Amino acid sequence: MNSERKVRVRFAPSPTGGLHLGGVRTALFNYLFARHHKGEFILRIEDTDQTRFVPGAEEYITECLDWCGLTPDESPNKPGAFGPYRQSERKPSYRQYAEQLIESGYAYYAFDTAAELDEQRQLQPNFRYSHENRMQLRNSLSLPAEETQKLLAEGHPHTIRIKVPTDETVAFEDMIRGWVSFETNLVDDKVLLKADGMPTYHLAVVVDDRAMEISHIFRGEEWLPSAPVHILLWEYLGWKTEMPNWAHLPLILKPDGNGKLSKRDGDRLGFPVYAMNWNDPKTGDLTKGFREMGFLSEAFVNMLGVLGWNDGTEQELFTMDELIEKFSVERINKAGAKFDFEKAKWFNHEWIKKIDQPIILARVLPILAVHQVTGVDETYVNQVLTLVKERMTFVEDFWEQASFFFQRPTQFDADAVKPKWNADKTTFFQSLITDFNTVESWEAATLEPLFKEKIATSGMKIGELMMPFRIMLVGGKFGPDVFQITQLLGKEEVNARIANALPHFE
Repeated sequence: MNSERKVRVRFAPSPTGGLHLGGVRTALFNYLFARHHKGEFILRIEDTDQTRFVPGAEEYITECLDWCGLTPDESPNKPGAFGPYRQSERKPSYRQYAEQLIESGYAYYAFDTAAELDEQRQLQPNFRYSHENRMQLRNSLSLPAEETQKLLAEGHPHTIRIKVPTDETVAFEDMIRGWVSFETNLVDDKVLLKADGMPTYHLAVVVDDRAMEISHIFRGEEWLPSAPVHILLWEYLGWKTEMPNWAHLPLILKPDGNGKLSKRDGDRLGFPVYAMNWNDPKTGDLTKGFREMGFLSEAFVNMLGVLGWNDGTEQELFTMDELIEKFSVERINKAGAKFDFEKAKWFNHEWIKKIDQPIILARVLPILAVHQVTGVDETYVNQVLTLVKERMTFVEDFWEQASFFFQRPTQFDADAVKPKWNADKTTFFQSLITDFNTVESWEAATLEPLFKEKIATSGMKIGELMMPFRIMLVGGKFGPDVFQITQLLGKEEVNARIANALPHFE
């Protein structure tokens, strides 16, 4: 493996459905590594399994990356010098290399039908095509050469399998895990070329990574068992000196730490595991995503960036530029990282407070339209947002936290104050309307001392009157500073709300 070559990494998803957050994290770590080393980030679509291909999935993947700010330097939509960027468009090259492996004795033709293999699986529950049984099955190793040639000449359906050696050890140095080794006796003779002429992942990934001059491979640790086959292929094709550096990322685990996080876990526990909403065109099922739930892309990326990686400090909030600057493979954990949805929400809450307000404002305005609030000045909405954004976990929380700024309450949480209500309190608020009418400087700094001074003069306690005042303006016992609310609503609206609410307290 050559550590001096130009950094070129790839994210290579299959267009088979929604993009799991584990896939996005793989893309992110590829992207961060590339940008940190002034290298290139490539999107390659691995669509060789046509039976699992789902229309619209490739476009969905591209949109997910765009939303996260992970823009590829090369992709099907932005071709460079190493295309094509869909494996299905590279089909002719794969057979050439599969045949080369056969000629050099590292692969063989297998003529077993699907039915014959199913029969073997029924006879042997743990059946695997390997050195143990390959001579008892129908392939070019077990059949006479003449029969093999006859079957090929007749166009008999066949696959091409790698011939894994016996009694050898395959070892490589993983950038995260150190030296990893495998006994070849435990490795299957994987199919390299399918009967339809399409390559399997194993052959295609090696051929493509070499053709695209990929320097480093970041992928999930679930691919570790495939590593010995891939390393053998790099060697058998004569490319071992060009083999990329490997990094197998730790799994994203269920919240309890028991096993890999799945879509089913998200459905069961009530949180998304896909980056964006995914509408399955085959079933019509909708799977919700982080974007549509109200996550900012900055928060989503930040959360994924520290899921299995840290910079060695206590810092948790990172911009993309900071992640790029600080990212290092040495700081990626070997152990799996538990997904914590409460922590994910915390990241979003913190980013709502941190991010430039116009970004949040642009997403808040459509929420007002949904609730049929029209003709509101954008400056006013921005002032409201300033007051409530620290109370928002999601952008969609804006309406729940701020609706009273746009429509007068019609219901009041008066149960807490009714039992202690009396005529003196009614008189106090009627008098407050008169006092407010005389105020010239309608600002919180003026209104708060006026209100408190009036309470002191009345002889009543501040708690007995402050809570009712809030409920009159808001409808409930929530919201930001009551005098900031008072200032923003304006004199006429505040007095109208007091007058409107009083009958509900008596």
